[in-house]
This record gives sequence, structure tokens and C-alpha cells, in this order.
Amino acid sequence: METRWETNIASWSPAIDADRQREMVLALEQGKIIYLPQLTFQLTAAEQKFLSPRWLDGTRKNISLERGGVHGATGTTEELQELTSMIERFAVQAEQFVRLLFPQYASAMYLARTSFRPAAVENRATSWRKDDSRLHVDAFPSRPNYGERILRVFSNVNPHGEPRTWRAGEPFKNAAQRFLPSIKRPLPGSAGLLAALGITKSRRSEYDHIMLHLHDALKADMDYQRSAPQQQLALAAGSTWICFTDQVLHAAMGGQYLLEQTLHLPVAAQYHPELSPLRTLEQLRGRALV
Repeated sequence: METRWETNIASWSPAIDADRQREMVLALEQGKIIYLPQLTFQLTAAEQKFLSPRWLDGTRKNISLERGGVHGATGTTEELQELTSMIERFAVQAEQFVRLLFPQYASAMYLARTSFRPAAVENRATSWRKDDSRLHVDAFPSRPNYGERILRVFSNVNPHGEPRTWRAGEPFKNAAQRFLPSIKRPLPGSAGLLAALGITKSRRSEYDHIMLHLHDALKADMDYQRSAPQQQLALAAGSTWICFTDQVLHAAMGGQYLLEQTLHLPVAAQYHPELSPLRTLEQLRGRALV
């Protein structure tokens, strides 16, 4: 089981031939991790000081860029402006890179949160639901997305040569077939009630309901975590990788100092919409889920 598709692209403004681009698109949309070991996000000499967990303010596990400023960080006004500039620069490069690699996405995708993760993965104390060292797919409890894809670009900026260690699991459809029988339909009226109470930002679709329960079922099943088909990946310092984290079963096992950009993409904008989690779950359920 090979979950990683590797390419030697080393520029954030790549030129790629049509055949290779089609191979990459298919691998990405089939649920593989596009691994770019030679694509490095370079920090300036002045930015090297941000490679320390001391910049976390203790309210969040990551520093995030939202609405033009950083959240979860501590420092002087000047330091925070410099940190914001570093993360913004990554956001611009990551978005441009995806647009160049996958031009069909360009007009439909939109930028979401950018994060800088200076803490060591191994030091995180959290509940089982938030424990990202367990295999899972990404789903948003408060933000229904009606099947929109969650595309993420990651760059390991570790200055000590330490890899980011992941476990990557079996194909999404296999995991869905395993856990779907235990996921019941949402209770009538529950989506409207959750939205009215402000627990969700909009009404959950049945797709969102299933994805949240699948996320929890994967993390809660320790026999599955131990024995399910999976592969350990060492994602090198100085490398970048891209994947749909709503489709790739993944778990972060180790590493420190990571930049990550999230992009959202409507299913209709995919090259192969039939490979999306939404279409896969609709096929298995035998009905529309949004």
C-alpha cells in the first residue's frame, strides 16, 4: 500500500508537462499524499528566531493567520508584524503553487486558515477526539461544508533536520465501508436545532453528520488504530506535501516546526468528482447526502 506520490519539483513556480500534471491530479484525487522532498519554504535569517515554541501564547496549540493578523501568538507589536509577514508569505506561495499545479481548481478554490506550528507534536496533551496522533479524516464540528474538499499544503521548516512523522491509513472507501454500518441517520430536526443554538454556523447536511461520526469512530477504535492497514512516513525537513485531509486517513506522530495552508474546493471543480468523499459516501448510502 503506497500512500505517497513523489515528484522532484523544487520551485514554487513550477513548469510541469501535461502528462505529469494529469498523473499528479489523479494521485491527489485518489487520496494520495503528493510529496515534494525538494520544495523548501525558505525562512530569512531574521525569521529563524520564530523557530521556538515560546511564540505560542498558551491559548492554542498553533499560531494561525486569520483576517490579516496572527492569533495564538505572543510578542511585541513589531515581532508579531514580522511573524504575520512570514506566515502571509507562505500563504501566498502555497496558494500560487496549487493554482499552477491544478489550474482547474484556480477559479473555484478559496483560501482558509494558514497556521504555523512551532510546538512538538509529541508534547501535546489533549482529549481523544482532538488527539491527532490517531488516524482520522478531517471534519469540522461547528462548520458544515456540504462536501467541499479540504486541501492542505504542508512545509516542514525544522532547522535541526528532523522529519515530520505521519501514519497514513487505508483508502477512504475501505474505512467508510467498515464504519458506515454503525453510523445512523441524524435525528429529525437535529440539524436545525444545532444551528439555532449556535453550535453549528449553519445546518449540518447528512454528509457532515457522517464525516463527524467517521472522524470520531476512527479515533475511538484503538484496535483499528493498531491493526488497520497503514504506512509510516518520514516527511523530511525542508520538504513540502499536499493532500486532501478529508480523504487521507492520517495521524501526526512526531516533528516540530510546520507551516500549513488550508484551501477549500467545491467537488464540482475537481478533475474527478466521483473520487471525492461526498460521491463515495453517496454511492455507499445509495442517496444524496447534501
